[in-house]
Amino acid sequence: MKDFINIADLSVDQINHVFDVSYELRQVRSSASRPSPLTGQTLAVILEKPSLRTRVSFQQAMFELGGQSLALGQHEIGLGKRESAADVARVLEGMVQGIAARVFEHQKLIDLAQYASIPVINALSDFSHPCQAMADAMTIMDEFGRDLKGRTLAFIGDGNNVARSLANLCGKLGMNFILSSPVGYELEEDFVTRLKAAVPDVNYKVIVDPIEAARHADVLYTDTWVSMGQEDEAEQRKIQFARYQINGQMLQAAPRHAIVLHCLPAYRGLEITDEAMDGPQSRVFPQAHNRLHVQKGLLAILMGGM
Repeated sequence: MKDFINIADLSVDQINHVFDVSYELRQVRSSASRPSPLTGQTLAVILEKPSLRTRVSFQQAMFELGGQSLALGQHEIGLGKRESAADVARVLEGMVQGIAARVFEHQKLIDLAQYASIPVINALSDFSHPCQAMADAMTIMDEFGRDLKGRTLAFIGDGNNVARSLANLCGKLGMNFILSSPVGYELEEDFVTRLKAAVPDVNYKVIVDPIEAARHADVLYTDTWVSMGQEDEAEQRKIQFARYQINGQMLQAAPRHAIVLHCLPAYRGLEITDEAMDGPQSRVFPQAHNRLHVQKGLLAILMGGM
């Protein structure tokens, strides 16, 4: 594994290896003898979009692994505008040992990976968010154990980049994936076709009624209804998605053991209520913390050979 661009690119063994290393590093985090496999190495963190979890988790991960990081905003490098992704890749490969990029267009990640000889990590694109999905799965494992076969995740809301990554990861881990979206906001047919071809055993369902979807869920997952770049659709989306809110009614419909996840930032009172986000079934903040541990696992493997 040279790069980490999409969950679909990884084998089940590679995915499990990331979790093995992530758990190992989390366990020894406070130990005086924690490993430092990235001593002397630098990660360039390219941020086209504002960031809290992505920037902090990658920079702190490098620090804890003995390395360092450089955060590069869009106003500094102008990825795809001031300089092409190919040129940026060729420059950085001679100065740093890895690249993590949070971008608008997925093609920029593909170009970075194609032209850079060093590892490239997808820290978010408009197509997928694999780091988030891996942290989500780690959080679900923390709750239900490493073997997730037969568990069900219900994604309530927009068929977006996070949903694509989760659908792929659920399929590879043997989890059932339910998408509950308003008509017209589901995942694209060509994506679902490719998903089923790549993971023939995937149990992928669309249930339009969110309450019905919740009845089957071990995990209730939501994300913002309006992603960056969709601001012009905000008022229309608020109307279309109004009944796709994770709230007390939905929690009552779900099994009592079901947990609530949200990749953040959350718009409380829209896609999720305070009751759901702050209640006893919420794992939203441990989920955010697991971004650090998964990032450490990825970096240790890609840059440190663990």
